[in-house]
Amino acid sequence: MTPGADHDPIRASDAVIQRLRANHPVLIDLTTGRVERLLAALGHPERRLPPVVHVAGTNGKGSTVAFLRAIAEAAGQKVHAITSPHLVRFAERIRIAGELITDEQLNDLTDRLEAANAGQPISFFEITTVLALEAFAGTPADLCIVEVGLGGRFDATNVFPAPALSVITPIDYDHLEMLGPELSKIAWEKAGIIKTNRPVVCARQPDEALEVIEREADDRMAPLFLMGRDFDAWEERGRLMVQMPDRLLDLPAPSLFGGYQFANAGLAVAAALTLDHGLGEDVLAKGVSSAVWPARFQRLTRGPLAALAKARGSDLWLDGGHNPHAGRALAEAAARLVDRDPRPLVLVAGMFARKDAEGFFRPFAEMRPRLIVTSFDSPTAAPAEELVEAATRAGLSPETAANVSDGVARALETEGPPPHVLICGGLHFAGEVLAMSPDTWPR
Repeated sequence: MTPGADHDPIRASDAVIQRLRANHPVLIDLTTGRVERLLAALGHPERRLPPVVHVAGTNGKGSTVAFLRAIAEAAGQKVHAITSPHLVRFAERIRIAGELITDEQLNDLTDRLEAANAGQPISFFEITTVLALEAFAGTPADLCIVEVGLGGRFDATNVFPAPALSVITPIDYDHLEMLGPELSKIAWEKAGIIKTNRPVVCARQPDEALEVIEREADDRMAPLFLMGRDFDAWEERGRLMVQMPDRLLDLPAPSLFGGYQFANAGLAVAAALTLDHGLGEDVLAKGVSSAVWPARFQRLTRGPLAALAKARGSDLWLDGGHNPHAGRALAEAAARLVDRDPRPLVLVAGMFARKDAEGFFRPFAEMRPRLIVTSFDSPTAAPAEELVEAATRAGLSPETAANVSDGVARALETEGPPPHVLICGGLHFAGEVLAMSPDTWPR
């Protein structure tokens, strides 16, 4: 992938990320060699971490990480976490013992890593990963949760020969230019985080993906704990039910909205119990009901766009899903919202040009919401006209807006009752919305 092929949200206030970008390109090289070289130069910080949970998959990684972190913290544990991408500020990617990394820590670590790297080639994501692991190694904690950046097998995070646990969330079509095009090939990349004799907790998967995961687990003699076979999770009476081999858990609804979050939370519960079988139901309940993960069907109540919506009597939602699987999950969540509160639904959407926009929009065709498409500040954002064509092919009747603010203003002009307004299409697009006010910055 050439530099600039994927646009990362860089805000003007992020001096460190500007520096890292200047010295290290976006260029993706699917290998762990450069990361391993720099880790060795730093004395192998990846070997000085608390137990590691490595999380791969196409959708639900961030939400699963958020639920798992919340459960561990409810148990009184200190948790390191690395996630990507960030929405507003680079610091969102790295949480040291529960707290976002500080500017001072970032500057000190960047100086140290630049010196150790000695001008050798290394990408932006690779040096970010090493920076996080070096930060984690210097601070005591009880658990370290690492989210894969892209794929798994050759991802920069895949440097743990014996993680405490590997977790695989649902696999679907995305990043086809790097991982695909076949689903089995994508699954092979994700299954690369499975390690010899180390347990794996896995979400429900399409048959084609599951065959690859089961084969990888068998080859590595890794115990595979599969949702729908070895444990299960579902919604019942508005609560989260998790059936484990030895007990049935009756837990509060997940704090994150949408039916698919019951599966993500259930996956996190199974992962937490694999790590510590003795966790009490009270701890699990507190964790699944308190997790926070921005831009995943997030209700916006602050910021300039929320103020516009409030003045109209509307509710405003934000979601960063950007592929067909996410579109299906988002359409289901939107239908749930409308069933609960039957008012018109308006989507305001912006996407990267390389995404399957038609596949993302198609699940909404039956609902036939009003759709307003726009573009955003990225060299690879899809022009609104391109999204119009994709949405039309998907069976919708899109309109266009100059930008997201214009799109929300137009959405609020819907006749009749104040509408539900859902901003969607990608994490960078969602990041632009959250960046509008410090009140909405992820913390």
